[in-house]
Amino acid sequence: MAGDPYKELGVSRGASADEIKKAFRKLAKELHPDKNPGNREADERFKRVTAAFDLLGDAEKRAKFDRGEIDADGREQFRGFGGGGARGGPGGSPFGQGGQRGGFENIDLDELFGGMFGGGARPGGPRGGFSARGADVKATLEISLEDSISGATRRIQFSDGRTLDVTIPKGAADGQVIRLRGQGAPGAAGRSEAGDALITLKIAPHPMFQRDGADLTMDLPVSLPDAVLGGKVPVRTPEGTVNMTIPPGSNSGKVLRLKGRGAHVGGKRGDLLAKLMILLPDSPDEGLTKLAQDMRDRGAYRPWRD
Repeated sequence: MAGDPYKELGVSRGASADEIKKAFRKLAKELHPDKNPGNREADERFKRVTAAFDLLGDAEKRAKFDRGEIDADGREQFRGFGGGGARGGPGGSPFGQGGQRGGFENIDLDELFGGMFGGGARPGGPRGGFSARGADVKATLEISLEDSISGATRRIQFSDGRTLDVTIPKGAADGQVIRLRGQGAPGAAGRSEAGDALITLKIAPHPMFQRDGADLTMDLPVSLPDAVLGGKVPVRTPEGTVNMTIPPGSNSGKVLRLKGRGAHVGGKRGDLLAKLMILLPDSPDEGLTKLAQDMRDRGAYRPWRD
């Protein structure tokens, strides 16, 4: 700024904090870049005014300036070195050293600028220059296969201790990202728009179903009588149990298809493929043993080839 901050704001050295704030409000509204597009002179004056308020709006900085310990740019004054100090100050920035808000903590910028330019010129906007939008935060949420198919609400906890309820849409895909607007890091000094939370969904491995694209595969145990004679057997699906018809004379390894009972990929639902696995009783069955012995004695059939 390299000028007199009191003159920039048009106030006396004995002005109160409220008078300084009032003067800044008036000038900032008049000189804001969104109100003076393309006006370089107004833009430069706006920068000087905001820098002046950054200095005088902070009681500690103002006292140091009045005592001659810092200059109008916030640089420390060292006697015997001809004025300018060794450390850089705000350099005309409305944020002061290190990007801190300084005197702007003493003024409600939302009140100052809200609605001035049709809602499009909030501090922190592309030309406002006061504060930046908060950063997005990312997290991974592991969900079950059933949740991805039917939808659900699950709670996630962030590293800062916050918890959020995340709505899992019906038909969610592995790797899908859910954006929760305004749930990320807060904006600078809490005055600008907060960032978003980006939640990546990860479908956990399932103990029964395996994924093959949009299809699901599973092993389906069936009894020997059902395999020989046919019948209806219960089959677990991601959405509950249904009955499947087993054709007579079904062998182990035969694959039966339940249409539309698979996973979601690209907006389409796959099928559930059930591979039959014939299981014998855990304990010996006298009738089954006799039947098997009789079939062996008769040489009823030979599933292998010589």
